[in-house]
Amino acid sequence: MSLLRVAGRPLLAAMFVTGGVNSLRDPGAVAPLAEPVVRPVTEHVDALPDRTEQLVRLNAAVQVAGGVLLGLGRFPRLSALALAATLVPTTLAAHRFWETDDPSDRAQQRIEFLKNLSMLGGLLIAADDTGSAPSVVWRGRHAAKGLRRDARLVRRSVRRTAGPAAMAGGVRAKLSR
Repeated sequence: MSLLRVAGRPLLAAMFVTGGVNSLRDPGAVAPLAEPVVRPVTEHVDALPDRTEQLVRLNAAVQVAGGVLLGLGRFPRLSALALAATLVPTTLAAHRFWETDDPSDRAQQRIEFLKNLSMLGGLLIAADDTGSAPSVVWRGRHAAKGLRRDARLVRRSVRRTAGPAAMAGGVRAKLSR
């Protein structure tokens, strides 16, 4: 594993671990901010809890677990995807700069919004990073290519031996009469 991955993953994960721990400790502080995003989602998805504080805790738990896993380099692609999935509602709930009237507050919320978009980009890159190992898609394509090559070889072999085998069978049939 490269030094950049060893250093970069914990740095990217740190924000999620600390933010997730804070939200787990005091979900009531975050719940009013999350309400405009939580309500429409819970109306359409029955599997989610109805209470905003429960969803805040669930989101925080995913952030802590995903952040720790990403920081340790365990399941980095999956944990990066999980963190990216939690970052979208968090950003939409906490940094609604378009609803703020105060120019300085609007500018600060816009900066936080763009910071979260940057972190989302980093997570998507981390989710795509195979760590210099071939991806599952590449392995599948490579295996399929090998199977097609083997099938062509078998087909050629059968075609080349079928003629002489048929001829030998015909001669044998004539001799046994």
